[in-house]
Amino acid sequence: MSKFISKNLRRFLRDEDGPTAVEYAVMVSAIALGVIASVGQLALAMRNSYNSSGVAISSALSP
Repeated sequence: MSKFISKNLRRFLRDEDGPTAVEYAVMVSAIALGVIASVGQLALAMRNSYNSSGVAISSALSP
């Protein structure tokens, strides 16, 4: 029985599928956070641009 356990334990330690999946998950989460932060900054910049354009248009149309 101990030979079976040690053989399976060695095979488990040599297997690299688990760490690879974890590394991909970390990369995907880092990319997702970057995209979310970028979209948030883009939305803020667009809101400021639309607000300034709206103020400029309304001041140009007011008598």
